[in-house]
Amino acid sequence: MIGQMSRKVVAIKKSMRWAELIIATVLTVIILPEWTIGQETDTGWAQAHQGRVLEFPADHASHPDYRIEWWYYTGNLEGVDGQRFGYQVTFFRVGIDREPKNPSVWSIRDLFMAHLAVTDLDRGQHFMSERLNRAGVAWAGARSDRLEVWNENWRLESDGDSHVLRAMSDDGRFGVDLRLAADRLPVLNGREGFSQKGRQAGNASHYYSLTRMATTGELRVEGQTVGVVGLSWMDHEFGTTFLEPSQQGWDWFSLQLDDGTDLMVYVIRQEDGAVDLHSSGTLVRPSGEVVSLEAGDIKLVPGREWVSPRSGARYPVEWVIGISSESLRLEVQAAVDGQELHTEQSTGVTYWEGAVTATGSMGGQSVAGRGYLEMTGYAGRPMSEVLR
Repeated sequence: MIGQMSRKVVAIKKSMRWAELIIATVLTVIILPEWTIGQETDTGWAQAHQGRVLEFPADHASHPDYRIEWWYYTGNLEGVDGQRFGYQVTFFRVGIDREPKNPSVWSIRDLFMAHLAVTDLDRGQHFMSERLNRAGVAWAGARSDRLEVWNENWRLESDGDSHVLRAMSDDGRFGVDLRLAADRLPVLNGREGFSQKGRQAGNASHYYSLTRMATTGELRVEGQTVGVVGLSWMDHEFGTTFLEPSQQGWDWFSLQLDDGTDLMVYVIRQEDGAVDLHSSGTLVRPSGEVVSLEAGDIKLVPGREWVSPRSGARYPVEWVIGISSESLRLEVQAAVDGQELHTEQSTGVTYWEGAVTATGSMGGQSVAGRGYLEMTGYAGRPMSEVLR
């Protein structure tokens, strides 16, 4: 009887949430000017610009003057019995109307979305969930004075030196309850944290990473709670316009090598498959020294493909990464092929995001590691329609 009542309460809460979202969507259409995520804007949103100095911990918080922002966490974790897992938690904020003409609880200044994924690497199982809400009645939000982001009961916050992540699927089958402590200072990507994505001056972001975060806590997998430890990676990026019409998508890697080297590279793909010159990367040496990489420093060679049975997209799940200036060559392989995410109820993007392994050599020495790979623009609309 208690279980039945609990399920009824959950169903009522879901119905209330979706009713509220439907009303909000209708009001958006009626009240706000015609708008899409891909629309170039002159409505007063701030543009990313070179010279802005990132300061911490202040810049871990939200930046509501910019239109698009995300906090992104991935990690490879191990259970007490050696079980291997991967996870992803991403919180998004997308500005709709910077200064609503009719401010009220029903006004929509920002939409908040979130993605949660957990992969049981030993069993080859991948689980994902998503959220879409707005701030009006406190369903979701982000503070600008400290790191605190939430979407219903999914939360990201800081309690001093650690970041705390909590997110659980509605059915309780999978989720995370993790504490992450950075082993290194924030790494500023691009030019001192300014990351140019296209030819136009405003197509850029402010972008930094916490590349090596010691992680402890619990995962929920198929209804079972597992204590875990491992390493996580955090990206925080904010801007107003990112991509240009000719840019199809990107292939992004975050790798933590056993010798203490951390590597981030992303290659933006043009519609014709050519590598965009605004591709970039960052290498962090074991000493903490940061090396900025430009498109000419990075060579990505795709290998074996996995064909999604749901979207039909063909994703390269094996890659070779070459960084000639660092005498670095890595063979990267998906830990599980089927790590595609479908987000029709939030961002509307189908993409591949998953745990990978890496082996190779650097400076004549063997290296190995783990990390995450994100591939966009292989299914559905090009990313330039999402982030332009």
